[in-house]
This record gives sequence, C-alpha cells and structure tokens, in this order.
Amino acid sequence: MTTDDEFLARRFEAHRGRLLAVAHRMLGSSAEAEDAVQEAWFRLSRSGPERIDNLGGWLTTVVGRVCLDLLRSRGSRAEQPLDAVGARPDTGADPERDALLADSVGVALLVVLENLTPAERLAFVLHDLFAVDYEEIATVVGRTPGAARQLASRARRRVRGARPSDADPARQRAVVDAFLAAAREGDIQGLVDVLDPDVVAHTEAGVLAGAREVAGNASRFAALAQVTRPALVDGRAGLVLLVDGRPERVLDLTVVGERIAVIDIVKDPERLARMEVVPL
Repeated sequence: MTTDDEFLARRFEAHRGRLLAVAHRMLGSSAEAEDAVQEAWFRLSRSGPERIDNLGGWLTTVVGRVCLDLLRSRGSRAEQPLDAVGARPDTGADPERDALLADSVGVALLVVLENLTPAERLAFVLHDLFAVDYEEIATVVGRTPGAARQLASRARRRVRGARPSDADPARQRAVVDAFLAAAREGDIQGLVDVLDPDVVAHTEAGVLAGAREVAGNASRFAALAQVTRPALVDGRAGLVLLVDGRPERVLDLTVVGERIAVIDIVKDPERLARMEVVPL
C-alpha cells in the first residue's frame, strides 16, 4: 500500500463509525451494515478521492444509496444477511460494537422502520437520526429536496403512530409535570428519572439520544422552562411556550410505560400551524 493509499484509508476509518451507524439503522443487520460500508470503501478507492470536497458527506451518500438498493432488493428475495460484497480484509468479529449498535437503534424502532418504504426509511434515518439535510437526501433517493422532506415527514408520522404511547391522560400528565418540574430546577437526575433510557429528542438543529444526554441538554434551559406550561398537543400531554398568546415552541411528547420515549421540539411556524395545541 502506497503512502497515498494509507492516508486515504486513515481518512476513511475516521468516518467508519458513523457510516456503520447509518447502515445499521437502515438495514437492521450488523453484517449487512459492514458490507454496505465496505462497498463505500471500494467505491471511494476507485473514484479519485482528490476530487471530493466533503468526504463525510460523500461517504454518507454512497452508503445511503447502497442501503437503499439493498432494501429495495428485499422484496424479491428472502430476508437474510447478504454475502460479502466482494473480497475484503478480515476485520474480525466485534460483539461489543454490535451490541452498542443494536442498543443505539432499539429493537422497537427497528421493527417500526421495517414498515416504512425504503425511501421513507432512508429519509427518516438520514434526517431525523443523523441531521443530513434534505438536499443531500434528495440526491440519494433521486427526488427534489421538497419531496425528500415529504418522505421524512410521512415516515415520522408513521413512526410516531406506531409507538405504543400510554393512553391514560392522567398518567401522561403526571409524567409531563414531573419532567417540567425537573427542567425548571435544572435537576438532571430528576429528568433522567422520567426519561426512557433510549429517549430520542428531535429538534430543527438535530437529534439527541439517550436519557443522560437529553437531560443534560434540557437542564440548560431552566429559565425557559419557567415560562413553559403544560398543554394538550394533538390530544396528548405536552408542553408549550406562548408568546403573545400564540405557541412559539411546542414539546410534543410520547409517553411509554410512564416515561418519556420521544420528544419532538417544534419551532417551525408551518408545523406549529398544523398542530392542535391547547394550553392547560
């Protein structure tokens, strides 16, 4: 291997963890994820990498396309791990990494993702879990950015609708009240106690995952929480920040098993206009 090849391999390895996470969320299989990432390496080594301005974005796009092709092919074959895409170095089994990948996705979410179309699944995973912009997603699915946004929005609704939300309004309200009280105090442990360990928080800026990370972020907004109040958001217990009597920010919460499993923080005026928000 030449010096240039070694440099390229080091650059690729710096992105491998993220690429594996993307592929695993798309495919639900560690073996297939490895194959998709390895195919990205083959394509990179043949493509003249000196012409690539944004290597991370380029690799994410390639992995997305490979995963999309694999998902589409599943309709015509049995659901099983793929053989290796080609001869590849033996990276060795890594059970710890596989376990971390599986934990980061969550079995329940993988089951829900299986019910999405391949394009919906890719748009949801890339945008909501990895904050890839719609322009990049559009190049992967071969559609306009607006169409990519619609794919992600439709997938998001289906994912949320498939989650087993706690239907008891009183229990929902108790959990939400506990979350708000802890946020107002900046009480990280109190927040962790009412968050599902695998909670996912969606914002316009990106995605946070895991109770400790979400709690740490929420605790920094104690002052904002003081003027936030409980509300019914599309019929579920949630939170709203009102400015001049109108919602300026909404926390659409999904409560599962007396803990908050999903937090959707909405500030976009168009999305807010489509939501039914009743302050309590």
